Amino acid sequence: MSLLPFSSQLIADVGISLGDEGKGRLIPEVVHELLGTASHVTTVLKVNGGANSGHTAAGIKLNLLPSGVVEKELAHLAIGAGVVADPRKVWWEAQPLEKKGYNVLARLLIDERTMVSDFTHRLLDLAWEDYREKVLVEEPRGSTGRGITPAYADEVGQWQITYADFLGGPNFFARKLAQRADRALRTIQHVCRVSPETFAGFFDKLSAAELRANAEAIELGVFTKEEFDFTPFRGAEPFTLNIDKLTATYWQAGQRLAKNIGEVRELILREVRAGHTIIGEFGQAYWLDKRHGYSPNVTASHTFTPEFFESAGIPVQAIHTFGVAKAYDTKVGTHVFLTQMDEAHPLSVLLKRIEFGTSTGRQRMVGWYDAVEKGDALRYGGYQDVMINKLDALTHCGEWNGDLLICTAYEDASGKRHHHVPRNDAIRKTLRPVYTKHPGWTEDVSKVRTFVGLPNNAQRYVAAMVKSLLDVAYHGEPLPAKLPNLRYLGVGPEPSQIIKDVPTTAELLKLA
Repeated sequence: MSLLPFSSQLIADVGISLGDEGKGRLIPEVVHELLGTASHVTTVLKVNGGANSGHTAAGIKLNLLPSGVVEKELAHLAIGAGVVADPRKVWWEAQPLEKKGYNVLARLLIDERTMVSDFTHRLLDLAWEDYREKVLVEEPRGSTGRGITPAYADEVGQWQITYADFLGGPNFFARKLAQRADRALRTIQHVCRVSPETFAGFFDKLSAAELRANAEAIELGVFTKEEFDFTPFRGAEPFTLNIDKLTATYWQAGQRLAKNIGEVRELILREVRAGHTIIGEFGQAYWLDKRHGYSPNVTASHTFTPEFFESAGIPVQAIHTFGVAKAYDTKVGTHVFLTQMDEAHPLSVLLKRIEFGTSTGRQRMVGWYDAVEKGDALRYGGYQDVMINKLDALTHCGEWNGDLLICTAYEDASGKRHHHVPRNDAIRKTLRPVYTKHPGWTEDVSKVRTFVGLPNNAQRYVAAMVKSLLDVAYHGEPLPAKLPNLRYLGVGPEPSQIIKDVPTTAELLKLA
């Protein structure tokens, strides 16, 4: 089929599972699809999250910068007001890309109201994890250690430092940062009850993490190892900081980016009025939204379409939402994972070789495709287009030669079936998945570029994924006339490994 036109110049790139769906690779596809048209993409806006939301685009791993950085035709890369951004991390990510030939800083605009996260938030992040483990005797959440939740807590507590503060004088910024550091240190010592030894170790732990994260930049000669050493921020006594050093470092980082700070809302309005397309790139996914997910296994920001308007600072209007998923499911942290595969299952063993977090390198848990989660994201969040990635990873290989499962409902001990995700997590934990079985395939699909070129069983599995999420979204009622369209189907990690001629949803339903 020919690709249908987008319904708006604003496009939201969102996840419909629990993150790690491959949202970054969607952006080049949309950019190239509209290239040469009057409504070509000029701007990619990072909508939410911070350096915890890793995306990979064209083989480039990104945290803070929008994935549009890999598309050299794009005029603007924007970071919205809904983001928490450490200025040092922005610099650390931009400079190696500049070295590789990507024009980053000349295209980058950071909104004046984007919140500044800093090293004190990272200390708090580790302290709260320590508190959960040692004081509450709970399993840690598995935080990225990037300070994202503490940074958003400052927003809620009305202690914001924004990028606009880098446009004023240094004294005002220094006072706000000193107050922030004082609050953090008192919380770490007296509320989190971290030991002096553990507190001292935080500096080494965070330094080691940044050395790993920036190994390529060091190898390229962009930075020295000393750039990522946090121990100079450690004070002479336990639970103190070298506040002068911290302040000078962050003020300098902000001044480097001063020319990149401005009004994102004005940029977006101008580009829309000129007839151009803007893509909003979201971190995490629907089920990690701080309000609609399941605490404590949520992120600290809003992760679905409505946040586009809050972060961009423009009026609510028509928007085209792109829901991105994988052909199976993955999770990290301590989530309830109803469709998790047994660790010894041959497909689990196979998938875990490729499933690691972009930001943290953590091993992901793997499971069967959960249509209940994705169908609920459609029913209550809404999306017009779908992209499903990593179909190729399910191909029979080695000891893996069985059927594929799709979760179409949850069932309780009495046999009652739930066709939507319960809002009560205590109830959800008592449920078990109800599966349908679908035969697998042995053929290599990674070189296939047309839907009809896929093995018959792969075609039917794709159709079953789409049908199952629609069955959930509209359970007990007729399907609407206008249904989401499976626009892109990923069959490998490379930009070229995309099938774009997927049949209409009506045809897929017949095939299923």
